[in-house]
Amino acid sequence: MALPDQPIPTDVCRTRGEMGQQAAAHVCALLARTLALQPRARLVFACAPSQNEFLAELILQSRGRVDWSRVDGFHMDEYIGLGAKHPASFRTYLRRHFLDHVALGSFAEIHGEAPDPAQEAARYASLLKAAPIDLICLGIGENGHIAFNDPPVADFDDPLLVKVVHLDHACRQQQLNDGCFATLADVPKQALSLTIPVFRQARHLSVVVPGLRKAQAVAAACLGPLTPKCPAAILRTHPSVRLFLDEFSALQLTA
Repeated sequence: MALPDQPIPTDVCRTRGEMGQQAAAHVCALLARTLALQPRARLVFACAPSQNEFLAELILQSRGRVDWSRVDGFHMDEYIGLGAKHPASFRTYLRRHFLDHVALGSFAEIHGEAPDPAQEAARYASLLKAAPIDLICLGIGENGHIAFNDPPVADFDDPLLVKVVHLDHACRQQQLNDGCFATLADVPKQALSLTIPVFRQARHLSVVVPGLRKAQAVAAACLGPLTPKCPAAILRTHPSVRLFLDEFSALQLTA
């Protein structure tokens, strides 16, 4: 059965700052609507420098609008072998840029340092399955990945919700380009990642993608074939998704 394929509603902003403002306003509105209808909301965060402006604005704009004590948080990936306090771990990133600034009701960590990664993947999957995910705030990688679903390991119908993945060279190079590690050799080769069905099943997706290095991946996601060769292309099948770009990441769409 063919997947539905429709254009992704997209906001093209002049700057990263404006992109962060518009994405935060959208997410605040979604959370406010969700919490008006149900007692709690479940929210998954991306953890990467591409999210800096969005998270900073979300902290500011949510004051008085979002009751964070009623929000249960998750993150979408973590390097295998890195502890929670490692400066390059995604838990460190999210604490620094968000969790230390809001009183989130709960936050479930992926334990990258767990002695049995497959068992940790199963544990985290059970937490995700406990109730529907209301919103995922994500980005798109330079190779078109969402979470760490790089093209070689992406599966639109993955039987798992969380799995151990091997990171491809383009993905590891991006982590170096982002300044997260000193050398390519320092970038871990494996991670735990939410799989594509988690994104497909979430009620809402908000996608923040700045920067010139992402322009090709954005164009492939929006205009290219609907295949795991660009995992982010699956966003075109989601009934409630919105994409926020700056002028550089949108270049191949606006040219």
